Amino acid sequence: MTDQAQRVNGDVTEAVRRAYDRYGRRSGEWMERYARQGGRVYCASGCVACCNMPIRVSLAEALVMAAELDEGLAAAVEAHARAAIANARTARSDDEYVQRHRLEVGFCPILDRETGGCSRYEARPTRCRDTFSAFPAHFCEADVWERMSARERAEYRREVARTPGTDGELHFIAPLEHLSEPVWETASRAMVDAWGVEVWGDYWVLTTLARDERFMAAIMAGDTRAAWQRASGRGLAHRMLLEFA
Repeated sequence: MTDQAQRVNGDVTEAVRRAYDRYGRRSGEWMERYARQGGRVYCASGCVACCNMPIRVSLAEALVMAAELDEGLAAAVEAHARAAIANARTARSDDEYVQRHRLEVGFCPILDRETGGCSRYEARPTRCRDTFSAFPAHFCEADVWERMSARERAEYRREVARTPGTDGELHFIAPLEHLSEPVWETASRAMVDAWGVEVWGDYWVLTTLARDERFMAAIMAGDTRAAWQRASGRGLAHRMLLEFA
């Protein structure tokens, strides 16, 4: 990669890192107020129940993570990306795609399964930063809804409705997701300013492509056709998992 390319991409990732820091401060302040008012956030180090969810990110965020990977972890991320692509190609619905990702594609390879922590915590993307649960961890597990009886589902709905911080439908803490919107906006502006194009998609697909010099050269030139061809040539192109705007 040329020095100019490194500077341009460095500007993109620096903008995202600053947005991460701002979100961290704002979310921390919100959670302190929430705790003082009697609210509880159940998420903590070692809880991995949500770490097998599919994640949508910007290429700007993926660049932050790509810079932190060694060759071994990068290979594991690519394998995960290929599993996600295979799932997208055969899933008959969005629900089936999500369910199979959680149960069959499995846990993020960046997760340290021994400690239950993210091995690249400081570089984790927005969706990993803003997903918090107002209910115990087992409610975040795959298939939890399917395992509930009708009575348990009704009780879940009632409990969600009366729990401060939820959106009234799910047990995740909605204000912490809303507070992350400036990160998405920052990533969008940074990509347009640097490349003239926005790139969004699957976390592991984009993190793999962010390490591909030919793909990134096409993006920096604003040539989405060439970028798609490069991704396709590597077997990493799917309209649901790689999007240009």
